[in-house]
Amino acid sequence: MTPPEFSLDGKIALVTGGGQGLGLEITKALASAGAFVLINGRKHEKLNRAVASVTAVGGSALPLQLDITDEAAVKKAFSEIREKYGNLDILINNVGMRDRRSFLEFEMNAARRLIDTNLIACFNLCQEAAQLMIKNGEGKIINITSIAGPIAGAGDAAYTAAKGGLEALTRALAAELGMFGITVNGVAPGFFATESNADVVADKEIAVWLEKRTSLGRWGDPKEIAGAVVFFASPAASYITGQILAVDGGYLAHF
Repeated sequence: MTPPEFSLDGKIALVTGGGQGLGLEITKALASAGAFVLINGRKHEKLNRAVASVTAVGGSALPLQLDITDEAAVKKAFSEIREKYGNLDILINNVGMRDRRSFLEFEMNAARRLIDTNLIACFNLCQEAAQLMIKNGEGKIINITSIAGPIAGAGDAAYTAAKGGLEALTRALAAELGMFGITVNGVAPGFFATESNADVVADKEIAVWLEKRTSLGRWGDPKEIAGAVVFFASPAASYITGQILAVDGGYLAHF
């Protein structure tokens, strides 16, 4: 049984990019803690599989198919959430895209697309969610940032800029929305073995490097991201806001 301080019974959550990878594990964990989860994504089949995986273990979820960079579609979706459920308790901004290449070779339209997806869309979703949460006098916003927010590497400038911006946005919204009972925190993943980077995970040289570079000496299992998110979403974190929790196997701490 879930301890009361970690229970999400009766809560309504929205997870963007919840159909695969870290997003799916977050979705399943929220549902296991008692939340009803709206699973966002762009592909109908993938969302249906995600819903099925949640309901198969006794959780409650429904698909919410839309592109989060489509402002009109987001506004329509939140209007429907308001009409159908009257509230949104938890927003998880998980969607992210990456485009690794030299800064000098980055076309501006590609940079805008990446920043629109990783930062601007999150800004919009936070604004829409906050308007619902303010009416209820409480809410939880959790942004999935990255260890690429506080540190950087070559060939990843646009992503690093977007995730750094999302980390800063998290602090700014915590300062602005706290008076309404809304907490805003971030979870910064390190190196996780997900479907989207299977080719990198299979690279033995990277595995050897990661073994030396991280305190725990391995890739993260996608399931290992979920506990931090459930914690921030739960009553156990009621007096925590504006914080970024790195879930990185000790990468940032390791010298």
